[in-house]
Amino acid sequence: MAKWWRGLRSVADLPASSFGRSIRCIHQYQTIQAIPREATGRGVSARDRTIGRIPAVVFPQSLLETDASKRGVSRKQLLTADKKQIKSIIDSVGLPFFCSTTFQLQIRAGQGSSTLVESGRVLPLKIHRDEETGKILNLVFVWADDGEKLKVDVPVVFKGLDNCPGLKKGGNLRSIRSTLKLLGPAEHIPSKIEVDVSKLDIEDKVLLQEVVFHPSLKLLSKNETMPVCKIVAASPVKEPEAVQA
Repeated sequence: MAKWWRGLRSVADLPASSFGRSIRCIHQYQTIQAIPREATGRGVSARDRTIGRIPAVVFPQSLLETDASKRGVSRKQLLTADKKQIKSIIDSVGLPFFCSTTFQLQIRAGQGSSTLVESGRVLPLKIHRDEETGKILNLVFVWADDGEKLKVDVPVVFKGLDNCPGLKKGGNLRSIRSTLKLLGPAEHIPSKIEVDVSKLDIEDKVLLQEVVFHPSLKLLSKNETMPVCKIVAASPVKEPEAVQA
């Protein structure tokens, strides 16, 4: 049995002029190194894994289009990546943010080769894991060139918890949306969206329409008046009922 993990850059309260600088900084993660694979199948993939390689595929966003007329020249590539490097990147970025962060990808002609076959920026879409062991079985990437419009589920994180009046009064933060689906240019997709709760009191909430992100991005939600989070009063502790003799 196996399971697909979808990913759960930066927060949106920055002025538009600062987005480019902060996102470029986030993009400075190590470059993913990969090599082509010509054969496919369970047996081939299993052999790759035994030598420390993870089967992967990268394809253009156009292959996701339901309208075939919109599909451009395919850049689909069957690859393998080094397991240790992928694990190191996931550990440094954090699993919830791996599939909302873009990385530079270099495809070499073979292991140890200096010949560069192709390179570009990619966004991880899925991590295929073994349900029992948690080991990574396969990776799926999409090309994320500048200007390419992507749909991404971006994780929500909360800041200002230490200063939140409602929490200081004993309230609890209720997270209602753990991710937000955004559509927009790859270079402006944040790896996370920070929601400031530092001014929220008991019963205060942050609505989807109040979340700020780069103006080139569109929130894909049918109801932007839905809350992202809310500060709720702590449930009163019930006194134990007296036992009658």
